[in-house]
Amino acid sequence: MWQITFFVFFIMFCIFAGIMAYEPRSLWSGISFFWVMICLAVFLFCILSEWSDWLAAHEGAIYILVFLFFLTIICMVMFPAALVIVFFVEGIKVIRHEGMKASNLLSVLFSVLLCCYLAVWPMIGIRGKNTLGATLYAIISLSSVYVLALMAMYSFSAILNLIHLKKARNADYIVVLGCGIIGSRVTPLLAARIERGIELLHSNPNAVLLLSGGQGPGEDIPESQAMAAYALDKGVAAEKIIMEQKSVSTLENLRFSRALMDKPKPEIIIVTTAYHVFRALILAKQEGIGCVGFGAKTKWYFTLNAFLREFVGYLRMTWKKHACVIGVAAGIIIAIYFRV
Repeated sequence: MWQITFFVFFIMFCIFAGIMAYEPRSLWSGISFFWVMICLAVFLFCILSEWSDWLAAHEGAIYILVFLFFLTIICMVMFPAALVIVFFVEGIKVIRHEGMKASNLLSVLFSVLLCCYLAVWPMIGIRGKNTLGATLYAIISLSSVYVLALMAMYSFSAILNLIHLKKARNADYIVVLGCGIIGSRVTPLLAARIERGIELLHSNPNAVLLLSGGQGPGEDIPESQAMAAYALDKGVAAEKIIMEQKSVSTLENLRFSRALMDKPKPEIIIVTTAYHVFRALILAKQEGIGCVGFGAKTKWYFTLNAFLREFVGYLRMTWKKHACVIGVAAGIIIAIYFRV
């Protein structure tokens, strides 16, 4: 039996490795990673089952396995509660530091909705006796589980696309995405992106730093000009800097930056804040731009809130596809309940 589970695990691992090597900029990277972990767990379970006699003769190993089993169960039970608490606490920190704005309420709102879904929603399901109520409950429950699973796969994919074994990529261009300035001064968030780009420039000496960002409301100059001044102050040579000064969105950052590149198939590194990397890579893929993404760090409390915004942005980009999936599932549920 263990031979079969190992074979399945090996096949899934090859699929995952192929996706990561060929095109990791999609949810398939996270989905394949998830199934690799599932197959690995099943394989290890079969190994432990076949070696049960040996384990029975070694009490220490049994105690360790029992401890790990209960630890896993506790983690599974406590994880949703911990998730609610973390998002709520960090959401309060965002509001305290960044102010009471709609975009800063996402973490708190997510924690409240998740708490309601876990604690209140099952009680509503118990009370739903009629066919219509049970059907609506099943559709809403399935939709919620689907979105949460989608969020988990998005998270896996985003993390996988941030992992790089080396900084030296023989890059031709290191594109640093702008994110707003105060007057003519870069913000700490933008400064972290520029410094990450400079760090990668040291590892890719043949590359140039392409600073991308136009002039938005409340900005005295284009973002790329402020970014260039910051990079020059950090010791980057002027001939190593190119400015893209027209873009006002991530999509335009990528599109207009690509237009400034004089090579037909350049090696490109995209630099932005860590939580923003994966969505930027998806947009680059849609534009036919081959690249990898490196993330700049930011404060943890801000990252969770910003990550939720990025996920909402991803849903806006792909809502038709996911609406079709939920619609088909809802149709099947209605057919089952009403025996159509």
